Amino acid sequence: MFTEDQLLPISALQHLIFCPRQCALIHLEQVWADNQFTAEGNRLHERTHEGPDESRPGVRITRGMAVRSFALGLSGQCDVVEFHPGSARASRAGDGASRSPPEVLPVEYKRGKPKAHAADEVQLCAQALCLEEMLGVQIERGMLYYGKRRRRTNVAFDAALRELTRDTAQRLHTLIDSRQTPTAQREKKCESCSLLEICLPDALRFKRSITSWFAGQLRDSCQATSES
Repeated sequence: MFTEDQLLPISALQHLIFCPRQCALIHLEQVWADNQFTAEGNRLHERTHEGPDESRPGVRITRGMAVRSFALGLSGQCDVVEFHPGSARASRAGDGASRSPPEVLPVEYKRGKPKAHAADEVQLCAQALCLEEMLGVQIERGMLYYGKRRRRTNVAFDAALRELTRDTAQRLHTLIDSRQTPTAQREKKCESCSLLEICLPDALRFKRSITSWFAGQLRDSCQATSES
């Protein structure tokens, strides 16, 4: 179990899955820069959190709910948590109606569209695991709302996603405890990263190339000397 001062941001899970170096730059070196994508995402989250909590027929909606898990060592905010009362259903024993358990439904808002990796699903699952620990409930699913598609995507919190989420949380703590920022690896996804001009993966790649060139020259020189 983790203590209060060991809790790390749930959002860091997404950074870690996208790029361990980006995660370390943000959460170890405290570096940040916005681009169009992050600015649009921030505005979407602000609009989501600005609205008041409300009750509608069959659902109570809470916005910006603070959550934490001492088992995972994580804390953060849920964009929206919906509380749906259990629905009435006939008893199999024939002794009257019963009600299904209430449903707690976390909803996370994203500006873009579904991604090739599971960062969004892991972030949402981490919120659900926090809610389960805090409320003593079982949460079977959540929702991701993507701004470009303008509709919700259902996410089932199955055993595989829960295991991936717990493993990612452990990897996050290992990275932060190491106090080391991984070296840059230039990839296609770097183009969409707001930290591109800070990370400078091309410069580091060039530096490695120069180092390799000098090593090659030294090796050739040593070989020529030994043969003479």
